[in-house]
Amino acid sequence: KSPSAEAASDPILRALQEELTRSKAQLKMDNVGAPFYIEYRVLDVDQFEAGAAFGALRDQNRSRMRLLRAVVRLGDYKIDSFINGGLGVSDILPLDNDELAIRHQIWMATDQAYKRAGEALAAKKSMLKQLNVEQPVDDFAKAEKVQSIGPVAKLEVDPAKWTKMLESATSVYKNDPQIQSLTASVSFIALSEYFVNTEGTTTRHGSTHYLMLLSASEQAPDGMRLDRSPQYISSRIEEMPTPEQFHADALSLIDGMKKLREAPVVDEEYRGPVLFSNDAAADMFFDLIASNVVGRRPAPGRPARTTGAFASSLKARVLPDFISVVDDPTVEMFAGHSLSGSYKVDDEGVPAAPVTVVDKGQLVNFLIGRLPIRDFPSSNGHGRAAGSGNAGPAPGNLFIRAAQTSTREELKKQMLDQLRERGLEYGYFVDALGPRLSPRMLYRVWADDGHEELVRGAIFNELDTRALRSDLVAAGNDPLISNRSGIPFMSIVSPSVLFDELEVKRADNSKDKLP
Repeated sequence: KSPSAEAASDPILRALQEELTRSKAQLKMDNVGAPFYIEYRVLDVDQFEAGAAFGALRDQNRSRMRLLRAVVRLGDYKIDSFINGGLGVSDILPLDNDELAIRHQIWMATDQAYKRAGEALAAKKSMLKQLNVEQPVDDFAKAEKVQSIGPVAKLEVDPAKWTKMLESATSVYKNDPQIQSLTASVSFIALSEYFVNTEGTTTRHGSTHYLMLLSASEQAPDGMRLDRSPQYISSRIEEMPTPEQFHADALSLIDGMKKLREAPVVDEEYRGPVLFSNDAAADMFFDLIASNVVGRRPAPGRPARTTGAFASSLKARVLPDFISVVDDPTVEMFAGHSLSGSYKVDDEGVPAAPVTVVDKGQLVNFLIGRLPIRDFPSSNGHGRAAGSGNAGPAPGNLFIRAAQTSTREELKKQMLDQLRERGLEYGYFVDALGPRLSPRMLYRVWADDGHEELVRGAIFNELDTRALRSDLVAAGNDPLISNRSGIPFMSIVSPSVLFDELEVKRADNSKDKLP
């Protein structure tokens, strides 16, 4: 079918377009201008969730909902009614395909969004007069019209298979009486997204996302709390662990927790080389790079270009010169695995495009939505929305690319050579990170023979963007995909990396009483 025929046969798209046409023609109140732009976004969500603990199912739920976001903009592209990134209206649409009922909800939301926009525009104009700011950029970027109708997403799921898997995996707590909590959960979601606006854009796209999580916690003999929570995220069910693999992973998690509990505590302050696995490096780049290459408009009257650690770093070096960072949502597969951050058109109706944000260590670009920032007047296809909230700039698939790479063995050898040169007895290897970049699986690597010893209770001192710029010296040839949950979904692809100097010290962990 052609896009227009496909659109005509979809009751949601029909209702959205009819309501858009009507609003464009008729939305006008006394003393309030007519809108220059209207958009509707609908998220049709079908989700299956289940969770188990200690071998017993705790909950399972199949839910379905349709979320609407209606945005009405008054004024013009230069100064519009949108302030503080908000003032659209969110609502819930009926699930049956009764077009009149759907149109009624859309009309109510549009009416409310229009009235709010009128009040907001008046407030914004008086605020700008008081601040007396020369606005260097428009409030809203123009965009070409896009027609892109893809298939809707379907969720095929056999609940019994997955609930049985969760019960089986969490029953392995019996293998270790010291485990205090062992839980597992699945969340499978099918998203069909619809978007129409008065510039003539109509899009419909479907995607599926599968998430499995294992989580264990316990205490060491000295009372230190220990947690691990491996997770698996993919856009394709066939890439997820089978029930047998998931069970085996639960067994190895229990075994790993026992080793962690018995591991010695980091007691000294260490400064020297630290090697990160590709998994730990992905978490680190996610924390330190992903949020800082996003071009967010600062509050009116603020001179900064954007917010975040790289706000004043454009054209400056933010990473070593052998590393570049590219965000490319158009790539759907990498090394045989699906990327969760892929999309064809963003949540503001702009086609996705690859953007090099860091070129040979230098920050050259930001990820931009349709809210321009200084020197970046138009969107580069990175406007993304969290559910039925407003769209804002966000990464899709973030690739950390190294010009020179080494094998894992070569990285370890480089680290051992550095240790011996400096007369250090050992260095550190980080296999997994937890919240706030704290090491969850950390190994001492002994300089004499390279053997590794699991330790616990350490944190990094000053693992930050400065360390990333100055102390990162080598990267591996082992890029790993780390799909990240949450709407919007994103992916980060990172190799293992070596720092020539980081500080590792004992965590200031208050000890809890043992049960």
